[in-house]
Amino acid sequence: MPIIVHHDLPAFQTLLKEKVFVMREARAITQDIRPLRIGLLNLMPTKIATETQIARLLSNTPLQVELILIQLASYQPKNTDHNHMSNFYRTFDDAMKEGLDGLIITGAPVETLPFEKVKYWSELEKILKYAKEHVTSTLHICWGAQAGLYYHYGIDKQPLPEKKFGVFSHKVADPTCLLFRGFDDRYACPHSRHTEVPLAAIEAQKHLRVLSVSDEAGANIVTSHDFKEIYVFGHMEYDADTLRGEYERDLGKGLAIDVPDHYFVNDDPNQDVIVNWRSVAHLFYANWLNLVYQKTPYVLVP
Repeated sequence: MPIIVHHDLPAFQTLLKEKVFVMREARAITQDIRPLRIGLLNLMPTKIATETQIARLLSNTPLQVELILIQLASYQPKNTDHNHMSNFYRTFDDAMKEGLDGLIITGAPVETLPFEKVKYWSELEKILKYAKEHVTSTLHICWGAQAGLYYHYGIDKQPLPEKKFGVFSHKVADPTCLLFRGFDDRYACPHSRHTEVPLAAIEAQKHLRVLSVSDEAGANIVTSHDFKEIYVFGHMEYDADTLRGEYERDLGKGLAIDVPDHYFVNDDPNQDVIVNWRSVAHLFYANWLNLVYQKTPYVLVP
């Protein structure tokens, strides 16, 4: 089944060219079926790229999915055209009027700040509170994962001596977990962050389960026991060239940046990228949507 996106959204044409099954909103309303309402709280500066990455991964299931793009009311993004935001995004208050089955909270370029110093922290706290009470499952990514663990459990992030940057191998701790259906024992996932949540602090919290760990990058996927909260510290959604773009951006700014680990052939930035996380990303998101589909009520109560 397709993902439903606005036909003028840049992601629509990109996904059509990739032969991804997308559906116009006008066609969707003629079908006698209720799609899953998945909200995307997009805090990334590269909003159009992130929309496309997430939409691509949500499209690969037999379920019909309505993607609702959400912005913060208390913060005006600086890197995305105002018309794009006003045409395709709604505030969380507006989105929750019809309810949400699932919510995705992305990373954000504020990870070196204390959470309370982030301009939109108070609004994000309200969103996290609402999601805890009303959303079947919330998927937190990178800084979004750190923010969720801090809000719900008081577990703080710590600075890393150097940026965790590259594609790392992770061991699946529980192969029987429904989020890992179809996974091999190990899988690859990109990381790009300056901070981390210590594994020991997560393991000490009885309400959490560590589902996969990397010897180099630490915890990657953590959940609450009821799967209402899912935390992913890496970026399964990244395109093949996303880390390359970040690397070249920082080089262009004159910043100290190492070549991303295990990313280029022979770790040589003049050679091709080794893309070894694409299939597992599709599988993980399909498993998450199936989990939401199994648990969410047919009639949503906002």
